[in-house]
Amino acid sequence: MGRNLTRAVGVLSGLAAMGLAGLVAAQTTAPAPAVTPSAPATEEAPPEVVAPPAPVAAPPMQASEVAPAAPPKAQVVEKPAEGVIKRARYDVAILQALDKVTAETVRFEAAVGQPVRYKTLVFTVKACEQTAPDEPLEDSIAYLTIDSQPKPTPGRPTPATRQVFKGWMYASSPGLDPLEHPVYDAWLITCRAAAPVKPAGPAAP
Repeated sequence: MGRNLTRAVGVLSGLAAMGLAGLVAAQTTAPAPAVTPSAPATEEAPPEVVAPPAPVAAPPMQASEVAPAAPPKAQVVEKPAEGVIKRARYDVAILQALDKVTAETVRFEAAVGQPVRYKTLVFTVKACEQTAPDEPLEDSIAYLTIDSQPKPTPGRPTPATRQVFKGWMYASSPGLDPLEHPVYDAWLITCRAAAPVKPAGPAAP
């Protein structure tokens, strides 16, 4: 009986040891639980590197299309005109006037700067010139003003003066810049120098 009990205890001890060893082996060989990886944090994609475009070749130009470069203004030196002949100036203008109503024509002199009256017109010559020899056309030119100034009547107020012409007159082209007046017409004949003043002679005895 004592032997049987000892044998039973040994069997139970062996079974217990075998069961414990199997449990340890089972725990050792059991696969590890699968770990679900967490989703990676979203990151902004780096900018793409774009290659610069290739330079475009300009089409060749013809020689006729290339304009020569103008020199800088600072380097342009204008040469003074050589041999320029000034116009000759005179101090008397010979004018002619026409009364369209009576057909009367009169030729008279007008000294530069001195008003001259013909009926109701007052002529004032500012300058009288003769073209220079190097000009293509020989001509006499006068700059004058013509005012309409009726003669005052005794006992009545003086009529107002009205300018009817101002500008240059050309002897060779009377119609180029004419006087426009309903009654009178006038034009330039020529320019001349004033006659020299003769010195007074000795008094007669």
